[in-house]
Amino acid sequence: MTKLANSFDTALRERASRVVPGGMWGHQHAAKLPEGYPQFFSRADGCRVWDVDGRPYLDFMCSWGPNMLGHHHPEVEEAAQRQARLGDCMNGPAEAMVELAELLVDTVAHADWAQFQKNGSDATTTCVTIARAATGRRKLLAARGAYHGAVPWCSPSLIGVTAEDRAHILLYDYNDPESLRAAAEEAGDDLAGVIVSAFRHDLGRDQELPTAAFAQAAREICDAKGAALIMDEVRAGFRLNLAGSWEHLGIRPDLAAWSKAIANGYPLAAVTGREWLRKAASQIFVTGSFWCGAVPMAAGVATLTVLRRDGVVEHLAAMGQSLRDGLAELARRHGLGLRQTGPAQMPMILFEDDADFRKGELFCRTALAEGVYFHPRHNMFLCAAHGEAEIAEALAAADIGLAAVAEHSRVAA
Repeated sequence: MTKLANSFDTALRERASRVVPGGMWGHQHAAKLPEGYPQFFSRADGCRVWDVDGRPYLDFMCSWGPNMLGHHHPEVEEAAQRQARLGDCMNGPAEAMVELAELLVDTVAHADWAQFQKNGSDATTTCVTIARAATGRRKLLAARGAYHGAVPWCSPSLIGVTAEDRAHILLYDYNDPESLRAAAEEAGDDLAGVIVSAFRHDLGRDQELPTAAFAQAAREICDAKGAALIMDEVRAGFRLNLAGSWEHLGIRPDLAAWSKAIANGYPLAAVTGREWLRKAASQIFVTGSFWCGAVPMAAGVATLTVLRRDGVVEHLAAMGQSLRDGLAELARRHGLGLRQTGPAQMPMILFEDDADFRKGELFCRTALAEGVYFHPRHNMFLCAAHGEAEIAEALAAADIGLAAVAEHSRVAA
């Protein structure tokens, strides 16, 4: 599907280019996607979005993660609207803040307390600040290629970032215990914390679930050094296990950063932590004029209530596996090598022999023309509104997309 020259999306891009640097910024910049992807959207409902030209898409990015229950989930919307009628941004928080903190502490296995922010970068940075305050140390271990936010200490871009911003970050390789131990040895007695992703979800590469040996090494290093194990749950949080993404490994962090799915699309993030970090969390100065917004917190209470009650994690896993199995069978029929990695509820689809992502982009572009929104090199997301009918619809579009890739490969050969 090629963008029409006279489309409203095109007109908006042209207007934006005059008043917004580059016309758009960050990870939602449509210029980073194959031709034909819309930049601007008019509405969303359930697991579908509509662009400003009125075209609907079955969505497998789910707002890049925040949409977990489906857009306009009735309980979440009712809770948010009820709070909005009372007040949102006030001189301090509403009762909803206490309710949400209580619910998080009751849900997350390691949590003895909770604090709230607005987005994932706020939460990961707060975790790092707490770890340094509690230990009086500076060094932080982070995985090469991992994404923990869009602020200087962890930004994937070095533009505008100084060496001093990264001076106390030491790198290790995800799922490599020896690399982790070597980094910890380099930090010596100055190790404040180790930050880990729930699983390896770097852009444009196969995802990796954590091994038991790696998770155990991270916990042992932090215990031995008196450092904080920090779990970045911003992307995966509540999609794998409500109690924490490493619960199945028997490993619990000291601090965790949450966002995306926590309030089903309302702007909210959280930090949860263990008792030994409570004093440091109360002493650091982190704040924002909108951080105590009551509407997102009311939405968060409703979201967690639905997640706990309705078996959403299990539903996402089942639908994700159905999609994965269907794609594998279609790829086999078309004679294509397809790699699907990571948790099924957060799909990653990459093609063999596709270093430049041309196959992936052709597949996604063709599926988009059929009304299904996939991503060629970023992990995707399922939400509770994806059911068997939607998976079947997605597979029908994927069949056409895979046929296009197979035909292109035959012509190229």
